[in-house]
Amino acid sequence: MLMHGGLPQTGLAEVENNDKTGLPDAGRMSAMANAAHTPGLLRVLVPEGNSTSAREAITILGLAGHRIEVCDPSRYCLAMFSRFVRHFHRCPPLRDDPAGYLAFIEKLLAAGRFDVLLPTHEQGFLFARSSERLSGRVGLALPGFESYRMVQSKAGFSRLLHRLGLPQPPTQIVTSENELRAAMRFPAVVKTSVGTASRGVWFAHDVRDLDNAVRDIRATGLSTNGAFADEVLVQDLVTGPIGKAQAVFCHGRLLGFHGYRRIAAGVGGGEAIKQSAVDSNVRMQVAAIGAHLGWHGALSVDYVLSDRTKPLLIDCNPRLVEPMSGYLAGIDLVGLLVAVSLGQTPTPLPQGRDGVRTHLAMQALLGCASRGGNRRDLMREGWHLATGGGAYGGSTEELTPVGQDRASIVPLAMIAIALLARPKLAATLPKTGWGAHLLDLKSIRTIERADFR
Repeated sequence: MLMHGGLPQTGLAEVENNDKTGLPDAGRMSAMANAAHTPGLLRVLVPEGNSTSAREAITILGLAGHRIEVCDPSRYCLAMFSRFVRHFHRCPPLRDDPAGYLAFIEKLLAAGRFDVLLPTHEQGFLFARSSERLSGRVGLALPGFESYRMVQSKAGFSRLLHRLGLPQPPTQIVTSENELRAAMRFPAVVKTSVGTASRGVWFAHDVRDLDNAVRDIRATGLSTNGAFADEVLVQDLVTGPIGKAQAVFCHGRLLGFHGYRRIAAGVGGGEAIKQSAVDSNVRMQVAAIGAHLGWHGALSVDYVLSDRTKPLLIDCNPRLVEPMSGYLAGIDLVGLLVAVSLGQTPTPLPQGRDGVRTHLAMQALLGCASRGGNRRDLMREGWHLATGGGAYGGSTEELTPVGQDRASIVPLAMIAIALLARPKLAATLPKTGWGAHLLDLKSIRTIERADFR
């Protein structure tokens, strides 16, 4: 199932793309994105390879010619299927053995082979906690641990927004089942303070939904005798277009910013189709957060347009989230982050182009099946992806750039075959990505301990 590679306008010159199997050729793509200058080709260690964000960063780094090596506990992670990855290291799982994982990373760095360590997911929490052990050994851009911990926590981020006077949906923070029920005002969103990719998020429209959320919290061991193991947020459910923004900072100074709107949803909180759109209000809000925290490195936020004009911030991730949208819109945030990691203070990048549409074929197929699509629906969706029909007209594939990285077709083909065989697998397949490269409350508390080594 090959993907259409329609190319947006570059703003430099119109680029004709005759390759309909994926992204444009490497030379043309390199001309598309504004990036900070880095000193030659670099050796970059990407410390996980199973997230969509890591997979897209690898493509961008590979197109720039950098030498990429990847660590992951799974031998079947997304990054395994890329010609851009020079070497794969199977490492201990971050979630179950954070100390062993850190020791593994340190051993690789001790060999002196890497210029940059580029955290693409929750391992940044561990690296920020252990910054004194990594400092001076490799280029790494992370804020102080207290700042990182604040925005990693949904409760901490909500308190930060309140302190800065930045908009968010009406929110209450509770610590028990009784407090949760007392705070509930339907419809609402219930969120555990720790969680990513929609883990620990429930939409409660009535008492039955609330009971299901409480039951799930108990089942995950986060509630004992009615007391929550960690804080839980209750937010009014605000409907409207969903947007996401990502930025790179250098010691509190905003250097690069990109935003996009969700056009079609996938599964697990992801997007199947996006369109680049920079909201000036969100840019100012993100700049204020970064300046207040003295942020160093990457930062992303999610927001909802409550009345289609007023953005309310709803989530934060201390990393870049799927950076290919920005790259194809003309702003290379990965290259900028690499430059900051090397200790440079680059000139701020100009804004990328609005209206650039991109998609993730894997998310599109999973989303189709998760909404009750049958085999015929999946085949129709696959045909539109292959031909650039329907909503995919003029859109470029982000995750699996078959035209430049043919091995990337393997996981997409496996997902397509599995869904065609059994569409109901869409309910469980995405959870295989919520694996050992992610943190949970237990591992977070282990890393936070004063005696963590």
